Amino acid sequence: MIRFSSLGSGSSGNALLVESGATRLLLDCGFSVREATRRMASLGVLPDQLGGIVVTHEHADHVSGVFRLARKFALPVWMSGGTLKACAAQVEGVDCRVIDSHSPLALGDLEVLPFPVPHDAREPVQFVFSDGNVRLGVLTDAGEVTPHMCAMLTGCEALVLECNHDEAMLAASQYHWSLKRRIAGRLGHLENSAAAQLLVRLDCSRLRHLVAAHLSKQNNLPELAVRALADELGCEREWVGVACQQEGFGWRQI
Repeated sequence: MIRFSSLGSGSSGNALLVESGATRLLLDCGFSVREATRRMASLGVLPDQLGGIVVTHEHADHVSGVFRLARKFALPVWMSGGTLKACAAQVEGVDCRVIDSHSPLALGDLEVLPFPVPHDAREPVQFVFSDGNVRLGVLTDAGEVTPHMCAMLTGCEALVLECNHDEAMLAASQYHWSLKRRIAGRLGHLENSAAAQLLVRLDCSRLRHLVAAHLSKQNNLPELAVRALADELGCEREWVGVACQQEGFGWRQI
């Protein structure tokens, strides 16, 4: 059994709790120590109950609180070699452990399977978490879908999937053209329809939870993300969850 919940998801901060048996991990932490502690407490978790932090990449909305939290509570941090180099100025006094972006990692009762993704960071990865029976796939920062990403995410019982922006809303926004190009580019973020098309390429026969994540506050709406995913999957829109910036989402179980 795996339980998972979000402390918040979006450009102002991201963090996801994943637990199985006696193992509890935090995936990223884009919040201050105080705010992360407050949000974890609302989910019944204390920072010193964590087994460590797993990091996707070095962007501030994913790591701004990682090393302060790890330092304060003596938590190990796992990340790619490229991410470690990008965060070199922040890691003093932290137990940092380098992972191979193609090799599974055994962390207590969880197997953590990283996979590389196209994003404008040093060596970004995303993850699949498994207890040997069920699998949770997480994909929140990728500009396009690759065959390897599909191979890693297919057959999962739960998916937390980026729906960053709506194409029309981004085009009509006040963002500078260079930022629009970055967001929509192959090293940017997945648009609603791209995320929906990803589902077409996966075996979703075992899927029990689908959560839209990393929604842009300016360039997306929850109802647009939900509609795109539900219509492609052929399910009721109420079945698709949304990870919001302020509260994330509560515990789910597979």
